[in-house]
Amino acid sequence: MEAKEQVLEAMKKAGIPLNAGKLVELTGLERKEVDKAMKQLKADEAIVSPKNCFWQPK
Repeated sequence: MEAKEQVLEAMKKAGIPLNAGKLVELTGLERKEVDKAMKQLKADEAIVSPKNCFWQPK
């Protein structure tokens, strides 16, 4: 599974907005991988930010 898919899946399972640090804990990925995946998800408009530095699936 790609990092992007892992991050999105972790967000869906959590059910609450998450920051990158929490996504690192949940996925076991390195911070730079999570940041890259989130950048791709933002570009794809698959995630939204309800508050500063926290993200959730669209």
